[in-house]
Amino acid sequence: MSTNESERNIIPDVILKFDKDKNREPIKGERNVLVTSALPYVNNIPHLGNIIGSVLSADVFARYSRARRYNTLFICGTDEYGTATETKALEEGITCQELCDKYHAIHSQVYKWFEIGFDYFGRTVTQQQTEIAQDIFLKLYKNGYLSEETMVQLFCEKCQRFLADRFVEGICPKCSYIDARGDQCDSCGQLLNADELINPRCKIDGNQPIKKESNHMFLDLTNLQKRLEGWVEKTSVEGKWSTNSKTITQSWIREGLKPRCITRDLRWGTPVPLEEMKDKVFYVWFDAPIGYLSITANYTPHWKKWWKNPEDVKLYQFMGKDNVAFHTVIFPCSLLGTNEEWTYLHHISTTEYLNYENTKFSKSRNVGVFGTDAEDTGIPVSVWRYYLISSRPETSDSIFTWKEFITKNNNELLANLGNFVNRVIKFAASKFKSVVPEFSYDKKEENDFIENTNVLLTNYIESLENSKLRAGLEVAMEISRLGNGYLQESKLDNSLFQNNNEKCSTVIGVAINLIYLLSALFFPYMPSTTQSICRQLNVPLRNIPDTWTIDILPGHKLGKAEYLFKRIDDKKEEEYLLKYGGGSKVEKTKKVKKAEKSAKN
Repeated sequence: MSTNESERNIIPDVILKFDKDKNREPIKGERNVLVTSALPYVNNIPHLGNIIGSVLSADVFARYSRARRYNTLFICGTDEYGTATETKALEEGITCQELCDKYHAIHSQVYKWFEIGFDYFGRTVTQQQTEIAQDIFLKLYKNGYLSEETMVQLFCEKCQRFLADRFVEGICPKCSYIDARGDQCDSCGQLLNADELINPRCKIDGNQPIKKESNHMFLDLTNLQKRLEGWVEKTSVEGKWSTNSKTITQSWIREGLKPRCITRDLRWGTPVPLEEMKDKVFYVWFDAPIGYLSITANYTPHWKKWWKNPEDVKLYQFMGKDNVAFHTVIFPCSLLGTNEEWTYLHHISTTEYLNYENTKFSKSRNVGVFGTDAEDTGIPVSVWRYYLISSRPETSDSIFTWKEFITKNNNELLANLGNFVNRVIKFAASKFKSVVPEFSYDKKEENDFIENTNVLLTNYIESLENSKLRAGLEVAMEISRLGNGYLQESKLDNSLFQNNNEKCSTVIGVAINLIYLLSALFFPYMPSTTQSICRQLNVPLRNIPDTWTIDILPGHKLGKAEYLFKRIDDKKEEEYLLKYGGGSKVEKTKKVKKAEKSAKN
């Protein structure tokens, strides 16, 4: 930001100040917002579908909340336990801890480049995770919501080990996909048990496993169902859950909740705190949501004031639709069974799938654009954030295409917002020596313009309050279009300056203030763009107001003009398609090594 504060003339009440403070607590009587995004698995580089489905969507909402001056805490981290980690570590020939350290650094680097503004980005392999998860488990055990049952599991005689879900692959019994995992089918999305697979095979050595008995702990979802139903009925309405969240949750409830196994025969995980289960660990989807709590505990000593304070804190969670049931059924049941007070989910915002060109993103098959690829293109992060949010699959699957990506940059960002800001700042520099002139805005044209802008501002706020992120972005762009229209209708040019200086001054004064408003409205979506606008205006970050007012006053000295966006040649589409298509295993290995090197630097 510019440091020319002595040359500023702005209303100070609009200035936005927020600091990351580990000692921040919920404030009684104020709006306290706790934001989480689904904890990304630590076993690979996140692709664009992962990014828009969780961390980017949550970041937009968290930035909006801060810009509205809500007391906001945004927490996330890598999900590091479970079979996905063990299988990946075996594949790479390193220990689980080494794998977690490696990919945690890569994830951190990717999210830093994407300007994800976490208060804290932690991880689940911590002492706090062990203590909190075991405490919840023991309270469920004490309250009679856990039972020990014998399971028939797949056992590999060659490996001499029970094969947890992701150590098994086979044919999906629902859709016949040949590479279904033992916990879920990537093709149809159906949750599975490993012994349901047709022609199962051990992922480690390809051997066909046998069936063998093993004792495990089950969470009694059946006896928790009525309490869950009451909570869902109330919260889904009050919290205005997304349609797919309600549909998925009700589907589970209608089928009737059954006891669910929450332990696994694995080495890498949170140990089960029972002597007879000392060689077992928690199932990752019992353990992982508790990571929200433990990661917060690693960040602030006041974690309980956020997570055990339903009266003062509202919890907003963002994720892809495949994670819904774990956050609306299993995790709430785990907390309900403790009979303690918790900050339960208030609003859940979920996405459908973002596909790549004519196929699906796939970590395992290296199809699509990954986080490190976005940086390598040299295309600014604001363009990526804008495209992903404008294509956010809120009600149905959407498709990333390079053609549309380039079109949105050239025809929307550059032609609309970029043109508006650049035209006004350059005109002010040329005709008014970068000083906001004396101006009035009491004429009908300006009153109508301000009124129309405030109607759209109300729509913007309503959209973001309900986490309709794509709609909010569309409204922000509409306000920018309104600004361009105002310049056209006012006929801002040399002739207006020479023949009607009073009107010209008014147009520039009003347009400068609209740009300041736009800097706030685009802050959740494109923070780098907002910073550039603020430099050009020579102003600090501002809040998102209920009503737009004139806050940059006559005599204010502007900064220097900058180009917000640059044109992308249409011919680049073919180049990007060739470069970021499916890709071979060799290409995938190169990506990982490059990302690892970048993270270390």
